[in-house]
Order: sequence, then C-alpha cells, then structure tokens
Amino acid sequence: MTTQPDVSKVPAPGSAELTAKENAGSGSRRARRRGLGVLFWCSAAWLGLVVLGAIVAPLLPIADPAAQDYRSVAVAPGSPGHLLGTDGLGRDLLARAVFGARISLIITLGAVTIGLVVGGTLGMLAGYFRGTTERLIVAATDAMMAVPALVLLLALMATLGSSVQNLIVGLGLLGVPAFVRLTRANTLVYTKREFIVAARSLGASNRRILAREIVPNILPAVAAYAFLVVGILIIAEGSLSFLGVGVPPPASSWGMMIAEGRDSLRQAPWVSFIPSAFMFLTVLSFNLIGDRLREESDVRETTI
Repeated sequence: MTTQPDVSKVPAPGSAELTAKENAGSGSRRARRRGLGVLFWCSAAWLGLVVLGAIVAPLLPIADPAAQDYRSVAVAPGSPGHLLGTDGLGRDLLARAVFGARISLIITLGAVTIGLVVGGTLGMLAGYFRGTTERLIVAATDAMMAVPALVLLLALMATLGSSVQNLIVGLGLLGVPAFVRLTRANTLVYTKREFIVAARSLGASNRRILAREIVPNILPAVAAYAFLVVGILIIAEGSLSFLGVGVPPPASSWGMMIAEGRDSLRQAPWVSFIPSAFMFLTVLSFNLIGDRLREESDVRETTI
C-alpha cells in the first residue's frame, strides 16, 4: 500500500507562506554576505590601499624616495612638504614607505607563489598516491622543517648574495613544508569521497582527477592559509633587512627602514615607528582576512 504525499501542506505559488520562506532565504543570503564582519572589510580596504599605492607609486605626487634633503633632516611628521616626516638623511618617509611596500609585497607574494605551487603540488602527490611517494615527500619535508628558518635564510643569503630574486627563492623554500602538510592533509580527506571513487570508476585519469576534482576542493583552504603565510613572510623579510642581509640599497623595504632608524630612536622615533606601523597594519590585515577565509572554508567543507 502506497501513501500519497499530502499536497495540502505544500505552499501554493504566491502564497504568504511561500513568500515568507523566499524572504527568509534572501535574508539569510544577505546575512552571509554581511557575516564577513567590519574587521574583514577594514583589512581588505587597507590592503587594497597598500597594493594600489605600491602599483602606482611612480605616478603618485610624492618625493623621490632616494632624494636627500640636508635642510630637512629628521623632520617630524606633519611638516610642510613632508606629511610623515623625514629620516636622518632628509629622505621623505611617506615616499620611502610607499616604495618600500612595493619591495616587501613583491618579495613576499613571489615567495608565497613558490611555496604554494611547489608545496601544493608535492602535498597533493603525497596525499593522492601514498606509498613510496608519500614517504619520500614527507621525509624531505620533515628534514626541511628541522633546520631553523633564520639559519637557513642567513646561509642562503651568505651563499647566493642579497638580492630580490634570492630573497624570493629563500622565503619561498621556507614556505614549502607548510603548504606540503596542508595540501597533503586536505587531499587525504577528499581521496576517499564518493565523487573521487566515481571518477575513478568512470575511467578518469589521475591527472584529470587531481586537476578537476582535488584542486577545486582544497583551493579555498589553501588560499586562506596563503594569506596567513604572507603575513609571516613579511615579518621574515623585515627581519632579514633589519639584520642587513635583505634588499641591497638604494632599494628600501619596511625592514630596512626600521633598521635605519634604530640609532635615532630617542631623537627621531618616527623614523622607525612609521614603517613599523605600515608593517603592523599590513600583517594584521593579512592575518584577519586569512582567519576569516579559513572559517568560511571550514563551513564550506562541512556542507560538501
């Protein structure tokens, strides 16, 4: 004996009940869009401002960051012609901070790209193929993580020399193990899912499964983590520049600007504080956005 569905309980098109449900659904979608929070959008606005300023820095009506004005040495912020003041050589701090953002972002974003591509590829291979491939990749990753990061970077800079390209490579290698572990863990989760088993049963190749099934599913979590890694690498690049093995002059980065002002902290503290504020706000913004995106990716994964 079969039972017929009670159609009387299904709301009719245009009814008040159906309209209320539709309004509730649209309201929940609006709530999700607003759910990112004020801090997320403030962080995104700051990063957008920093990135835009770094891109169009040569077109901005600011002073030459390398020009020295000995009539305006260590001028305090708010002085005419120098909004953020000058350093001990009379160089405009606003111009140096804007152009320093270019160097810092180029190095860190390039390094994250290397870590994401190399580490992500190795992690997916380890999590998908398992066996000997996984053991070799995991052993190499553990060996890299056993070496202190600062010692590794100092050794690379001493061997290869200080340059933007070498910093990108060195910091990129530093980020590889973290991406290997992250992508391997996420790949292990998805290799047992039904859609992967179905793809295998339909004769899909391993390359197609990795590219069409694995990558789209692990990408949100990896992208969220990449924002956190950018913040870490900005600090690492600043630390190297502070120690004198970062970007060679006359180019400037935030870390180098902080190091240049350490001898005049009593007389002109703004020389170090201003680039420190730029670095702090930028790293904080990357961390806040990364944390929020990670939460969103966790919610997405629970609904798959």
